[in-house]
Parts: sequence; structure tokens; C-alpha cells
Amino acid sequence: MLREKLLLVPNNPGCYLMHDKTGEVIYVGKAKNLKNRLSSYFNGTHTGKTAKLVSEIVDFEYVITNTEVECLVLEINLIKKYNPKYNIMLKDDKSYPYIELSNDKVPRLSVVRNVNRKKRSSCIFGPYPNVSAARNVVNLLNRIYPLKKCSNYGKDVCLYYHIHECLGYCKYNVPQEKIDEMKNNIIKFLKGDSKEVVEKLTDSMNQASEALNFERAIEYKEMLEFIDVILNRQRINLNDGIDRDIFGVYSDSVYLSIQVFFLRGGSLVERRVSVIPIIEDEVNTLESFITNFYDKDNLKPKEIFAPNYINHGLLMEHLGVKVLTPLKGEKKKLFDLACSNAKMSLEKEKELILKDEARTEGANGELERLLNLKINRIEIFDNSNLFGSFSVSGMVVFLNGRPLKSEYRKYKVSVDKNDDFNTMKEVIYRRYFRLLINNEKMPDLIIVDGGKNQMNACFSVLNSLNLNIPVLGLKKNDKHQTDTLIYLGREIPIDKTSDLFHLLTRMQTEVHEYTINYHRTIRSKGNISSVLSNIEGIGEVRKKELIKRFGSIKRMKEQSIDELSSILPINTARKLYEYLQNMDMKDEPN
Repeated sequence: MLREKLLLVPNNPGCYLMHDKTGEVIYVGKAKNLKNRLSSYFNGTHTGKTAKLVSEIVDFEYVITNTEVECLVLEINLIKKYNPKYNIMLKDDKSYPYIELSNDKVPRLSVVRNVNRKKRSSCIFGPYPNVSAARNVVNLLNRIYPLKKCSNYGKDVCLYYHIHECLGYCKYNVPQEKIDEMKNNIIKFLKGDSKEVVEKLTDSMNQASEALNFERAIEYKEMLEFIDVILNRQRINLNDGIDRDIFGVYSDSVYLSIQVFFLRGGSLVERRVSVIPIIEDEVNTLESFITNFYDKDNLKPKEIFAPNYINHGLLMEHLGVKVLTPLKGEKKKLFDLACSNAKMSLEKEKELILKDEARTEGANGELERLLNLKINRIEIFDNSNLFGSFSVSGMVVFLNGRPLKSEYRKYKVSVDKNDDFNTMKEVIYRRYFRLLINNEKMPDLIIVDGGKNQMNACFSVLNSLNLNIPVLGLKKNDKHQTDTLIYLGREIPIDKTSDLFHLLTRMQTEVHEYTINYHRTIRSKGNISSVLSNIEGIGEVRKKELIKRFGSIKRMKEQSIDELSSILPINTARKLYEYLQNMDMKDEPN
């Protein structure tokens, strides 16, 4: 049937969608010539991910486009729509964090994402593939330069003013020239010129040392060491002030390793490596990767360096960025360095990648064979309560053996007692009734982290909704360790040395920690609410405002009466302040 269908495929450019036996789209690709590309899947031999893909294809469809650019855009949109499991490299990469210096009269420094969607004008620096590095830079600059720290002005100066990290803009009239000077120095630093910052820190360190304040001097020394680490990354410099991204590539025909160098102002600020499986060919895989890279709200540079075998014109037309392959000089050396790094990364990480695939996709396949099911999406549930109070449930999703955190869900349960059966019934109903109403995709398997009682609760709800979703139970032994699976009335022992056991253990840990963390949040808010109920004049609306602003009793206790009076009447703020100061620390909720 497939070979007969291939005879009708035209030689036009377009996108194609591969379906498995359930009708699900498992891969989306693009081609200059649809007939040649589709025929290649069913002729000759394949290896790696391509071989696995071909073994699951039972049907295909295609969409003809007028141009290759239309084809590229359509591929991205189809992948977003169907989320196919074999389009791994187009699903895993996230948008990078950037540092934003706001354009307010008194600017604020912060770490942001989704920078392409920002409507207000501001200075954006980055990207920073490591979000911790971005936060460290922001914290460093906030300590050196006393900019505004609060999102809103208070009625009086706060703690930042007293520790010399704010000039008290809410109370004092700070000259605009002083603010602009700080802003300019910060911009210089974020563009790679650290001279002003280093001099300022060095002077402060020497002054602290002369004053015998050695603890403060050590803090300044550590800041200087952190800057030195940053500068070490920036010693690669083309000295032309141009922002560019360099995509160095190495392939072993099964995997494609891509090393991205981020140059800002001509200096190397960060780098990121991705190792992805090759499904179509190296050219299409790299073109799709680069296109998707800038579809994730990553800022486009002025130039992109990439191998000469990809379609530069196609990427330039779609991205609106100059794409080229350097052929000589320092630019060629830097591009070759990125490619060398890509090669080293593949050689170093390939064994780890294969082990990871065994623990995830391999273990998922082991579960498929054990249960005789086709499993792509698994949803697993767990309940938590404290002596019947603050009952909550959590659900995590694993897609082909990997956690899909964007799909996690948490539920505050109305069954406010220690009743796992009815808690499970409520959560299962809420989850799958909503999916039915919205016509959303159902899971291939539901796992309940409990025995037959919770499974029966799950079955009763699914039957009432006329849903036929397989349910797997995890049974624990006397030592509270999972050693048996319950499926279709059978108890199946599980090998504790297997990859499947480790995958199920990871699922249990993931859903348990996710649920427990939500339970702690709810319990903490409940404890805060009970404390606030002791204060006359604090009703539900003011409770919510206090919890939203401070988050914990400990934080509230640290506030002055003036700070509390920004939410409460002054007399009520005074009562709360006195009550909190007289509380025993050990009795305070988190």
C-alpha cells in the first residue's frame, strides 16, 4: 500500500507527516523533493533513530508548498501542532535567559525570558545558557551599583537602603546624573568592558582591608574572582563589535553535535552544545535546528556562521539575518574552533547519550513489551495530606520515557479527610472530564502510585466517562519498596536491576516530590492564614494580600510597622507587628 502511494507523490517541495498504527503523527519532515525524500525511507537500509522510525511507519501524508521558505515555516507549525516524538531536537531546546536593564527613570536589573515579546524598550544582554550565571551577574551588579530593587516604591526606605544597595529613591531625590553614570557603567560591563567595575571593587577591597574589615574585603575579592572567570570566557574576541552566533557542527552519521558560540560585541560571552539524532539527513537536521533555535524567543544576532553545505539563502530569507561561512582569517579560526568543540562534545557525550536512551526510551519500550501496549504518553498520580487536612494531588507526565514538565498538573482536593479512594476519584474525574470536553489527547497509560484500592477508584471514573485507558498500579512490599506491577488483575514482579525499574522509580520520585512540594505550599499558606486570623482587623482580603506580598510568617516578622502599613491600617499593622515579635520562633510556620 505504501509503495503504491509513493508512486503518486509529486516532485514538489513540501512537508510530510509519518503516522504509526494508531494514526498518531510520529514525525514531521520537509523536503525540496517530496517524492525522493519519502522514497528514501522505504528503500535501502537505515540505522539509529531512522531505523526505529521506519519500523513504526504505517502511513504518511504530505502538504505541497510553493517555496522552500513556506516549507520551513510549515514544518515548524506542524511540529508545534502534533508534537511528534521523533522530532526530538525541535522540542527540547528552551529559550535562554537574558539580562534586562529597564528603561525607567531609575532602572532595574533583572533576568528575563521571552525577550522578543517585550513591548517596552529596554537594554537586553545575553543570552546566558546558564541561568545561574545570569543571576550571579545581576546580583553582582546590584551589590556594586545601588539601583532600585523594589518593583513599587514604598512609603519609606527598606533594608536595601540600610545595607547600601539602594539610594532610597522612594524617599530621597537622587540626582539623575548619578543614576545615568551607574547605568552607563553597567552597560559597559555587560558589553564586555569591566574596567570601571574592577577599579571600583579593587578600591573597595583595599579600603575594607585598611579598615581591618577583612570579612568585607574577602567579599570584594570573591567578586573580583567571579569577574575574572567571566573575562576568561571573553578572551576570544574578533574586535569588530558585531553580535553573531556561530554554529559549529560535527556528525558521525547517527548523531549531530552542534556547538553554538554566542559572540556579543565581538566577544565570546557564552556557549552551548546540543547532541541530537539525525532522522532525515545532516543538512535538513541542521537547518531545522537553526530555524527552531530562533523560534524559541532567542534574540537574533546580526550574523550567523554556519557550514557552507546548508541553504544560506533559505535561512536568510526566513530569519532576516546574514548567514555565511567564513573562509579565512580569525573568523575561520573561530568557526573551526566551534566545530572542534562539537566533535569533542560528541565523542565525550555519546556513551552518556546511549545510556540515557536505554534508561528512558529503552525502558519505555521494555514496559510496552511487558504490557503488550503501544506507550508514548504516561500520566502518573500521587496524593498527599496531613492527618486528613490540606489534601492535594499531583500528576506528572512522561513522554517516551522523559518527563514533560510543562504538562504537570496539581489539584487541591475538596475531600478534606484521609480518604485515598475518593481523593483519587475526584482527581481522575477532573483530569479526564476536562480532556474530554476540550477534545485533548488522552494518555496511553495511567499509573497510580498505590495498590488495588486506588486502581478501583480510577477504573470507576474511567468507566463512567466511557474511557478505555489502561491503568497500571505500583505495589510496595513490607519495606515500602515497589517490587510488583498490577495490571489487568495480574501481579507482575519487576527486576530491580532493570532499566524499567529505574524508570518507574524515577516516575514515583518525580510525582511524589511534585505533590509534596505543592502540599507544603498549601499547608504553609494555611498556617499563615491561621496566624493572621488572631489579629483583629485582618480579613480574607488582607490575608491574601499579606501572603502574596511576603509569602511566610518569617518574612512578615522581618518587616517594620511602616512596611506592614502599606497593606494594613496603621493600628492593625502595629497589632500584627507586636504579635509577630512576641511569637516563639519555633512555633512559626515556614
